[in-house]
Amino acid sequence: RGLTDISLLKYFVHLRYVDLSKNKLTDLAPLSNLTQLLWLKVDENLLTSASMEELPYLQVISFDRNHIMDLEGITHPLLASLSLKENEIQTVLGLSQNLLFSLKVLELRGNKIKTTAGLGVSKLNKLYLAKNTIYSLEGLEEFEQLETLHLRDNKLEALDGFSESMKCLQYLNLRSNGIKSFQEVEKLQVLPMLQTLVLMDNPCAEERDYRLEVLSRLPKLQRLDKESIEEEEREEAEKIRRARKEKYK
Repeated sequence: RGLTDISLLKYFVHLRYVDLSKNKLTDLAPLSNLTQLLWLKVDENLLTSASMEELPYLQVISFDRNHIMDLEGITHPLLASLSLKENEIQTVLGLSQNLLFSLKVLELRGNKIKTTAGLGVSKLNKLYLAKNTIYSLEGLEEFEQLETLHLRDNKLEALDGFSESMKCLQYLNLRSNGIKSFQEVEKLQVLPMLQTLVLMDNPCAEERDYRLEVLSRLPKLQRLDKESIEEEEREEAEKIRRARKEKYK
């Protein structure tokens, strides 16, 4: 609606759900009076910061497609889902587990993030980092509850940074990165619960017997790319794995 001023909203103190998307807002200060707010959507505005007064019951926020540059000032204690897609965020610093102890889903795809170092919300279940410029994975060993990790369309050439402490990670999307060798894929052996791996559109996916090479290194996989693992594939991959083991005895 082209709104630039929402100061009237401060009088509606019992509002629970507010959608202010597709306006021209630069300031959310009037929302600080809405202490009963549960759900807030402010996509496609002109915001340069996600900082707000702490709202005690706020559980879901979407700041997609603004001009936000950092993650400072987000402190809502019951916040469970935070989306900041397609902003201008360059670093994951600024979020605190002590202030966001309920946060389970974090969506940061389509920003300018280069590394995962310093992401201070380790109790996440789902983390979406597709379409950034990430070239290194750091600090992931603290994410013991993470189940889903999206890293599609980044700049990863090495798969260092994963840890056996990531004992809940089941779904990993690495599509359209720069993974060239199966030695890098082998590093994913540290993930005890990994069931689904998306690796298409990496250089290694062009190699001969790609699926068998991956499966021989990650025999617990249930799905590779868009296809489930067939029993015949599994048996063939096991033969390759045994032969390789014999060779290096």
